[in-house]
Amino acid sequence: MEPILNKEQIAELLEGIKSGKVSTDLQGNDSSVDTANVTPLNLFKMAGSSDKQQRIPNLDIILDNFSTNFGITLTNQLQRTVTLTRTGIDSLEFQEYLLSQKEAGAIGVLSMEPLKNGALMVLDSELCFSLIEVMLGAATEMSPLHLDRKPTTIELNVLKSVMLKACEDIDKSMEQIVELESSIVKVESNSRLVSIAEPDADVLAGHFQIKVGNLTGSFDLVFPVATLDPLRDELRDLLTVKTVRQSGWHDVLIKEINKMSANVIAQSGVITMPVHKVMKFKKGDVLNIDYDPNSPLKILVEENLKFFAIPGTIGGMKAIHLTGVYDQGE
Repeated sequence: MEPILNKEQIAELLEGIKSGKVSTDLQGNDSSVDTANVTPLNLFKMAGSSDKQQRIPNLDIILDNFSTNFGITLTNQLQRTVTLTRTGIDSLEFQEYLLSQKEAGAIGVLSMEPLKNGALMVLDSELCFSLIEVMLGAATEMSPLHLDRKPTTIELNVLKSVMLKACEDIDKSMEQIVELESSIVKVESNSRLVSIAEPDADVLAGHFQIKVGNLTGSFDLVFPVATLDPLRDELRDLLTVKTVRQSGWHDVLIKEINKMSANVIAQSGVITMPVHKVMKFKKGDVLNIDYDPNSPLKILVEENLKFFAIPGTIGGMKAIHLTGVYDQGE
């Protein structure tokens, strides 16, 4: 271990450098000096990239939720065990992403109403042909297909059914945030025909790996930042206590409570008397009630006074007209 200078030695060294007695320049090509190769870092670029990712918080939770749902959907659709795993999220410019997709086989352009700009769904070439073979009945033990061509129009239409299922799972994974109606606008094999943003626009690419038996392939969901920006606050609050209180069960209970029936009584008066008198009632008896015909009726909701009203008729039917709300402070 190299010796560590004490406080006095450090002070002397600094004084020597300040006075010029100790040089800070390397003398000649001193082979005794060890150097290391380093890679320059662009801190401004790193800070910008980090900022892009932080602008859309909790997106990984949404993508993981989609991964689980879509894996189950593919398992049911293909009647094969499908494993879908999220492998990462990248932040980059749209043109940069398109240039990196030389192995893309099928690219679906998504409309995500009411959000603008939409998104892309990208399947690599190997996965495209493998999925088509499995959908047409091939065994999953088959070797991956490496075809030196782009999918045909018919093959793209076959893959469109898979992408439509993915749209449903995107909507399901986002339902805590916003109600979406995602759909496939078109499916292309040429990346130049799927422009959903300006070339220098920022996009977030979620990467997934799909495994069906011995067959594997990559699958991407690409969102322009402009698409997700309106949801930034909702995504940030996704895991907060406020959101938890207003999630799932809260909405279900409110909805069901609104459907419940309630007894509403228009009450003109109340009589209090002992039971033995009630037992002696007979036809023709007249009961006096403490009620002024000119005063409003009391409207009880589940036996609790809530409103005041006056009686009347509409179309030959008896009716009441609400005239006020009972104030418990009165």
